[in-house]
Amino acid sequence: MIFFSRNSRSIIANWWWTVDKVLLALILALVFIGIFLTFSASPAVATRIGVDGFHFVKRQAVFIPLAMGLMLFISMQNLKFMRRLAILGYIVTITLTIATLLWGQEIKGATRWIRIFGFPLQPSEFLKPTFIVVAAWLFDGHKRFQDFPGNLLSIILFFFTAGILIMQPDFGMTFVLSAIWGFQFFLAGMSLWLVGIFAVLGILGVIGAYCFLPHVQVRIQQFLASDNDLSYQVKKSLEAFQSGQIFGRGPGEGIVKMHIPDAHTDFIFAVAAEEYGLFLCLIIIGIYATIVIRAMMISSRDNNLFIILSAAGLSASFGLQGIINMASTLHLMPTKGMTLPFISYGGSSLMATALGIGMLLAITRKNVHAEDQDEEG
Repeated sequence: MIFFSRNSRSIIANWWWTVDKVLLALILALVFIGIFLTFSASPAVATRIGVDGFHFVKRQAVFIPLAMGLMLFISMQNLKFMRRLAILGYIVTITLTIATLLWGQEIKGATRWIRIFGFPLQPSEFLKPTFIVVAAWLFDGHKRFQDFPGNLLSIILFFFTAGILIMQPDFGMTFVLSAIWGFQFFLAGMSLWLVGIFAVLGILGVIGAYCFLPHVQVRIQQFLASDNDLSYQVKKSLEAFQSGQIFGRGPGEGIVKMHIPDAHTDFIFAVAAEEYGLFLCLIIIGIYATIVIRAMMISSRDNNLFIILSAAGLSASFGLQGIINMASTLHLMPTKGMTLPFISYGGSSLMATALGIGMLLAITRKNVHAEDQDEEG
């Protein structure tokens, strides 16, 4: 147990007494579960591609301390820092996302990765949390300042960002970003006629993607196909759930990881189901749900619109990505190629999730609004 005096004015002591410890504990629980599942799922994948059996484990062991350090550092900051970080982060990440279109590495028909000093990076992962906070700031500015066109600027920024993501193409990230931005706009007081317009545009976008983009058509057709025509990874994933039943086959006893290429990333939930059964799967789902609900409840107690929209967007984004990953694994929706936050292997995903959750922990701190007002005063 860590003890800090309530009278101490140090940054760490102030953070300890103001951060929501339940949210922090739930996040650390997910990281803990992710370590065990990565250790179980990744050696088989590493051996299959001809690298050291603990290749992914060693890399994740480097990323996790960095991610946790980033998360804790950001969670200690105030709202003014959050705004500046989000704006600067958005500018940097949208620039790098555009750069992927010119110099990016093509993987599975999409150019989402770029090498920075020899390290592969997916900038769009970092684009999501920074965009959410910038959008919240614009919506808040529209309400607070009469002549500030925050809603219009947010709409322009959204279509610009979505257009860049579609050019990669990354429809999974575009869908998540669109859903979260629409949710924030709705909370900020979007008019009903705009709701109708964006709903129609969304439907037309899905239809257009199906008609003109072959890989989207293939994924939707695979989702609608009969059991015999399912994709290989989805078939193996469903077999893992059937094999695991309630309490699983036991740690390390699963066989699905031997056959699924993405067992350590997109389909790690299937590994959890086979080795630990429905029991662990329900625990994971419960943790994600509790994080989202608790963060939204905490933010709703504040009368600061920026806090409400930022926390709602960041928590909903975190939960929605988890839902998409788990639903894809269970064949409840077309596969999207998204990782399970804090559980799947992946440096970019882990660091970007830590960035977003660090912002969420900072925004939901007890006196963060008061700190922001003190600095302005």
